[in-house]
Formats: sequence, C-alpha cells, structure tokens
Amino acid sequence: MKKIFARNLRDKQVVSSDGVTLGVLNNIAIDVRTGSIEDLVIKPDIALDKVKYKQDGEFIHMPFDSVRAIKDYIVVDKAMSLASAAEPPVTEG
Repeated sequence: MKKIFARNLRDKQVVSSDGVTLGVLNNIAIDVRTGSIEDLVIKPDIALDKVKYKQDGEFIHMPFDSVRAIKDYIVVDKAMSLASAAEPPVTEG
C-alpha cells in the first residue's frame, strides 16, 4: 500500500460511495494506546443532513475502516458511515 502523509489529507473532500459530498476532512482521531487511526473528523457540507451520522459538535465522525479510496477525494463506504451513527457518542478520556 502506498504511504500517504496526514498533512496531505487535510482539507480533502470526503464523499460517500454513492457520490454524496459529506464534507471536508478536518482531522483524524487516533487511539493513543495503539496508534491506530480510529475516525475521520469531517467538517460537514452545508447541505448534508448530519442527523444520519455520528456527531461531535460541529463535526461528524466516520470510522477509518469505512475508507475505500484516497486519491483526489476520500471515498467512504456509505453503509459503514451511516452505521457509525448508531454507535455510542464520542467521549474523551
């Protein structure tokens, strides 16, 4: 797999696998114990219905496992991104 630096991902458009623009990547959430990437933190598109997604303030979270492709856009699996809304809310600690 080709290496991609996090600094190159910031401000990339995030779209679902069915072509819906979700927003722009703002940050990534990492598990500090394991170092694994947990979530994409996305500034949602103004037209996006955020209720369908896991929310944290003004941002939505997508599980990193839902990423299908990273090129000009970050493409996430629609079913996995919607399913993440059913998970418990994001908490720090």
